[in-house]
Parts: sequence; C-alpha cells; structure tokens
Amino acid sequence: MILKDKVVVVTGSSRGIGYAIAKKFLSEGAIVIINNSTDSEILEDVTRDLGPNCYGVTADVSNFEETKRMFEEIYNDFGNIDVLVNNAGISHIGLFQDMDLEDWNKIINTNLSSMFNTTKQVIPNMVNNKTGKIINISSIWGNVGASCEVAYSASKGGVNSFTKALAKEIAPSGIYVNAIACGVINTEMNNHLSEKDKLDLAGDIPMSRFGEATEVANLCIYLASSDSSYLTGQVITLDGGIL
Repeated sequence: MILKDKVVVVTGSSRGIGYAIAKKFLSEGAIVIINNSTDSEILEDVTRDLGPNCYGVTADVSNFEETKRMFEEIYNDFGNIDVLVNNAGISHIGLFQDMDLEDWNKIINTNLSSMFNTTKQVIPNMVNNKTGKIINISSIWGNVGASCEVAYSASKGGVNSFTKALAKEIAPSGIYVNAIACGVINTEMNNHLSEKDKLDLAGDIPMSRFGEATEVANLCIYLASSDSSYLTGQVITLDGGIL
C-alpha cells in the first residue's frame, strides 16, 4: 500500500469523481477525509459505506470561514495533511446572455475560489514539513472553452493557471501541485443528456466511450505517489483523445 497512513482530504466527495477518488485512496491504505457542502446525513452514509479510515466533514468550501473551520477540525483530529484533492465543483449549462450574476458567482466561488480557501489552509503545514501533494480536478473545457458553459470554462481555466503558478511558487518547499483536466466522465453531471445525446457524444470521442470516475482516481493515486517525484505544475488531460 503505497499511501499507507497518509492523511488525504478530498473535497466534494460524497458522489461521482470525488467518491471514486476517496475510495481508491482508502484501498491504498490512506486515511481519507471526505466532504460535502450541506448534507451531513448523506456524508454519514457515504462514510459508513467507504468503511474504516474514512471520516466526513460537512463544510461549504466556497466559504472561507467554513473551510477554515473544517481544516482546523481536521488538524485537531489528525495533526497533518499529506494530500489535498480539490474536487468540489458544479456546472452550469446555458447561454451566457441568459446567465445572471448570482449564477456566475456561484460557479466561480465553488470551482475556483474554493481552491484558494482549501489550499490556504494546507500550505503552511506542508511548507513546514517540506512535503505535500495538491491535486486539482479540472476539465478540458478549461483548456479550450465550451459553448453554453462560459462560466464553467472560465472557472476551470482559472484552476489550470492556479495550478501552474502555485506549483512554481512552492516547488522549492517540496510541495507538488498538478491538475487533471477531465474529459467526459460517466457521472451524474451528465444526467441532463438524453441517451441519444450520450451516444452521439461518445461517438465524437476517439475511444468511443465516456471515461470512468475510477480512471480519474487511478491518476490521482499516481500523482500522490513517490513515482511522480519530478512531476509538478502540469495539467494532465484525461479525455480519451477528444482534444
């Protein structure tokens, strides 16, 4: 178990990609803290489902004070954080001209500002220890933009730049920062698509299928392991060849 007893925080992890990431880290022997923004009952159910060494903390990571409280609780309970996976995110599909300021702010705060809130809490400890891994879950639309997803694309483009810049800043302290730019992943986020739309979209992907959350999780494990000891500041595209 390459990550035995490492303390890992995965935000937005009660379902989908975050759930798969948490589950994979647990299988590698890590102690995993999962998180969602509002529903403590769901989080308790997921924690029980994932089993020993999994702990849940409810906090809205788009809110700085809630995030600070969450990490204070984690440090009090575990004393250290070895890996932070910034996974929390939401999407919005619609014409930009129809989008209001409230929706814009919600996307930016959840997908981008949340990374300021969480990363701000772990860097002092990681710098002191001269080690740490930060993994940001991004999107291919942060690389090229998507029609009818302007705010989402802008937020993920910010994630990518945040990743590259921060990696340069804290590499001398032994901290690694990378991102995974996901393509179309088979999660609830795509439930708005009809079956025909899903088939058509899969047909545009060279591998002829959606990615699976477990494949994102597998890449996270690699980025968190010692095997990636010269890899930092990268936005790694995981999209089945679509771009």
